[in-house]
Amino acid sequence: MIPTTDKPCAKSPGASRWTALVWITTAELLAMSVWFSAAAVTMALVHQWHLPLSAAPWLTASVQLGFVAGALLSATFGLADRLPLRRLMAWGSLGAAVSTMALLAFPSGGWEPFVLRAVTGASLAVVYPVAVQWLAPWFPQQRGLAVGILIGGLTLGSALPHLLAGMPLVQNWRGVLSGSAVLAIIGWALVKWVVPEYPGAFHPPAFRWNRIGSVVRNRPVMLANLGYWGHMWELYAMWTWIPAFLFASEQAFWHGPVLLGITGSVSFAVIGVAGFLGALAGGWAADRWGRTRATMIAMGISGAMALIIGLTYRQAPGLTFLVAIIWGFSVIADSAQFSTAVTELSPSHLLGSALTLQMAVGFLITIGSIDLVGWLEPLWGWSHVMMILAVGPLIGIGAMARLRARPESSNLAHGHR
Repeated sequence: MIPTTDKPCAKSPGASRWTALVWITTAELLAMSVWFSAAAVTMALVHQWHLPLSAAPWLTASVQLGFVAGALLSATFGLADRLPLRRLMAWGSLGAAVSTMALLAFPSGGWEPFVLRAVTGASLAVVYPVAVQWLAPWFPQQRGLAVGILIGGLTLGSALPHLLAGMPLVQNWRGVLSGSAVLAIIGWALVKWVVPEYPGAFHPPAFRWNRIGSVVRNRPVMLANLGYWGHMWELYAMWTWIPAFLFASEQAFWHGPVLLGITGSVSFAVIGVAGFLGALAGGWAADRWGRTRATMIAMGISGAMALIIGLTYRQAPGLTFLVAIIWGFSVIADSAQFSTAVTELSPSHLLGSALTLQMAVGFLITIGSIDLVGWLEPLWGWSHVMMILAVGPLIGIGAMARLRARPESSNLAHGHR
C-alpha cells in the first residue's frame, strides 16, 4: 500500500531519496528471491517429494495464498502504523528466509512444505507492500517511476532462483532453495542496518473492513482495480509457467545440464532483466504520457505475446526467446500504475481499504490462473495453453479505456491521463 502523503521532506536533499531508492530496492530484490524458489525446481521437487503433477502449481499458489492472508492480517491490525517499517520489513525478510531454508528438513515431502510455502508468502506480505510504503513519501512528484523501479527489483528478485537453477554448481533443488534463503538473509541485513529512515512524519493509510462497500461503489477506483486484476491474471501465471514452457520447447534442441543452464539463464533474462527494464520504462512512460495510455499499451503488447508465443513452441529458439523477452518486458511494465492510480483517485479515508482490496483480490486471482494453466496444459499442450492468459489484458484494457473517458482521470499523474 502507498501512503497518502504528497509532501516531500524538506530535511532530505534530492540525492538522499535516490540513495533510499537504491537500498530499499536492493533489500526487496534479495528478500523476494524466495518467492519462486520452489517453482524454479518444480520437477525436481515433484520427483523428490513424490507429488502428483496436479500439486505442482501449489508450490507457487500456496505462496500467493499466504501473501493474501498476511497482507489482510497486516492491514487489519494496522501493523505498519503500530510498528517501525524497518522492523516489519526485516521480520518479513527473515521469516521468508527461514521458512524457505526449512524446506530442506523435509526430503520426503508431505503437507508441511506447502504450509512453509504459505508462511513464506505471509512473510513477504510485510516486505513488498512495506517497501512501497517506505519509499513512496520520498517521491511525491516521480512516484510512478520510483515505484516502477521498486517493482523492477521485485521482478529481478523473483527471477533469481531461475538464475541459480541454471548455474552448473547449483543445479539441484537443495542448492536453489538454500541459495535463495541466503539472499533473503542478506536482504534482512540491509533492511536492519543499511536502508535509511525517512526523516519526515509517516502515516500509512488505514484499512477498515466496513469501508470496502464504499470502495466498491467508487467507479473510478474500481476501474483501476479491474485493470489491475486483469493484469494479475496474466502476470504471475506467466512468471510461473514460462520456465516450464521454455524447458519443454528447448528439449528439441538441447539436453541435460546444457538444457538446464539455457532454460535457467533465459528464464532469468525474461522475468528478471526484461521485467526490470519494463517496469522502469512503464513508470517513466506513465509519468510522461499518462497512466491509462501506458497501461493500455503495455497490456496490448503482453496480451499479443500471450497469444503468439505458443506458435513458437519447438521452433527456432531465437524466435521463442525474442517473443518471451518482449512478453517479459511488457507484462510487468504497467504493474506499478494501478496502485498509483488508486492513490490519485481514492478519497484519503478510503485509500487504505482500496489498496488492500486491490492487492488481495489480485493475488487471489493469480491462484486461479496459475492452476488453470497447469490443468489445461495436458489437454491443450504448450502450443495453445498460454493463450488463456490474454483474457486478463483484454479485460484490463477495457477497464482503463473506460477510466480514461471519465473526468476523474484528470487526477492521474498530475493531469496526464
